[in-house]
Amino acid sequence: MKKDEFFDFYTSKVSNNDLKGKYKKSWVEESFNFEQTANNQLKTPETRNFIAPTITEKKIKIFIVLIILGLSIIFGRVFYLQIIRGNYYTNLAENNRLRIKPIPSERGLIYDSYGNQLIQNVPSFSLSIVPQDFPKDENERKKIISQISQIAGVSETEITSLVHKYSSYSYESLVVKENLDYDSALQFYVQNANLPGILIQKGTKRQYATGYATGDLINRFYSLSHIIGYLGKLNDEEMNTLKKTGGYLLSDYIGRVGLEKEYETELRGQYGRKKVEVNALGQEQSMLAEEPPVPGQNLILSLDLEAQEKMETYIKDALKNMGKKRAAGIAINPQNGEIIAMVSWPSFNNNDFAGGISTEQYKKYIEDPDHPLYNRAIAGTYPSGSTIKIMISAAALQEKIINRYTAFLSSGGLQIDKWFFPDWLPGGHGTTNVTKAIAWSVNTFFYYIGGGYGNFTGLGADKIVEYLKKFGLAEKTGVDLPGENSGFLPSKDWKEETKNERWYVGDTYNLSIGQGDVLVTPLQVANWTAAIANGGTVYRPHFVKAIVNPVTKEATLKNPVIMNDNFISDENINVVKVGMRECVVYGSCHLLSTLPFLAAGKTGTAQWVTGKNNHAWFTSFAPYDKPQIVVTVLVEEGGEGSSAAMPIARNFLSWWGKKYLK
Repeated sequence: MKKDEFFDFYTSKVSNNDLKGKYKKSWVEESFNFEQTANNQLKTPETRNFIAPTITEKKIKIFIVLIILGLSIIFGRVFYLQIIRGNYYTNLAENNRLRIKPIPSERGLIYDSYGNQLIQNVPSFSLSIVPQDFPKDENERKKIISQISQIAGVSETEITSLVHKYSSYSYESLVVKENLDYDSALQFYVQNANLPGILIQKGTKRQYATGYATGDLINRFYSLSHIIGYLGKLNDEEMNTLKKTGGYLLSDYIGRVGLEKEYETELRGQYGRKKVEVNALGQEQSMLAEEPPVPGQNLILSLDLEAQEKMETYIKDALKNMGKKRAAGIAINPQNGEIIAMVSWPSFNNNDFAGGISTEQYKKYIEDPDHPLYNRAIAGTYPSGSTIKIMISAAALQEKIINRYTAFLSSGGLQIDKWFFPDWLPGGHGTTNVTKAIAWSVNTFFYYIGGGYGNFTGLGADKIVEYLKKFGLAEKTGVDLPGENSGFLPSKDWKEETKNERWYVGDTYNLSIGQGDVLVTPLQVANWTAAIANGGTVYRPHFVKAIVNPVTKEATLKNPVIMNDNFISDENINVVKVGMRECVVYGSCHLLSTLPFLAAGKTGTAQWVTGKNNHAWFTSFAPYDKPQIVVTVLVEEGGEGSSAAMPIARNFLSWWGKKYLK
């Protein structure tokens, strides 16, 4: 049908009303009410009715607003993710592929004064985990933890606790088992290469010297442990502090005792960094960039390794012969405060702590009644006994209480009312001046110059305390080891406050001979002896002579530090030195007269607890005319200083003279 015929047909049908009845609807007629123009074009009626309701302008505006609002939310979210949080999510994504890993630095080494290496860094392997690389599914994580438990021999509970405790640390490894040997580490690596989050890490651990070679023989000794110390893992408190400020890691160790602790900053070095690409299991695939670590600095000590071994040997042999167990010995250079040897006995093996000590071994140490972990050379405090008398003599001379010719009659002691203060020799020593008093340790003489008697006025408690503090008592010497004790000096105020008693002349008498409440360390005794030997200068004792950069080999020398000087005149110091020399020539130190060089000394016997043997002291210096060494020995509950402590010092000085005085 042609177009014109179509319009003619429908026009005629509509106009003739052919829809008949039920098919006829008003809207149909209206809809098909066409008029044909002269050109056979249809003319649309002015008014129509549509099937759908009309969309109003208001609805269109609402629709447009909703579209704009939706697009704004989408674009805002995109802006937030891409611009504001873009770096965060970029890094988060990159961390799944690229990571920055630390490169541990080589810890510095320690050498004695002759270049003997006292520490080695030996290779060490550890089994570690990275919890962030574990599967996200909880059941899968539990399976991984179970496998790790079987591999490492560590309980699942312990591993789970470790994971939860440090879950906030991003991609940082947690050590599950340390000190794997090479074969075990390789076996673990091969067997578990496909387990996510498991690493075999290579590092180093400290191995400490425990012997000194003499020909083909290695003499084992452990007294270096108190000096060198050892490392221990960071605790939670240190973790919170040092991880933020010091660049430490969860698996790090830190110096716990000795020089390892005192020089932690110098020995530690600085971590390096490397940028690596990892696979889906968190295993390193390739290295993209590296910043090398800075090794720790090396320490050069004043300590003589052979001297240390000799001091320990002489102490152990003497204790065995006497049936005693505890002692301390110190050798120091009086001209600069350098420590040549320091022994606290009994000692321990610091290699037991390298890489972590077992619970059983640690329990054995702490339950030992002789306390081998305790450095009694710097931390043990004891009544000084008669070793204090050389300082009392110097103070009395300096204050012009006496001169070198002032003498008192020693008849066995002094009587004050109902109290008697005895001399150690019944019947006394007769007429005694200051050098004889030092030589024979005459108590009566020191009662006089300390507390006075009759018409003679002594120093008095306050003046005694003043001078003893100038010699370094009641404060730490400042030695470069942690754990030093300051000792104690009693005073009038202290006694009234703590004992609710007034100070009596008898208290001054006891202070004058090193009894009563006065407490000192063996290092303090050695240091004040050094001050007498060198002419009146109190140095800060120290072990480290120099700190060396292992890369540039540049050495930073540690200069001697003077703590006090010029408070006793040379003349008065010389009088005291004469008294210590006479102690060797004809007094209680006569054993030293067998040495092939001139020496000076002072014995001491210190009462401390009723029913217990006295502590035995001996302190000395040599050669007498040009002092190069001070040797101080304490034997706990050893009895008399002349019989227990002096033989140890004599043996050491004899060895020292053969080596150094040729």
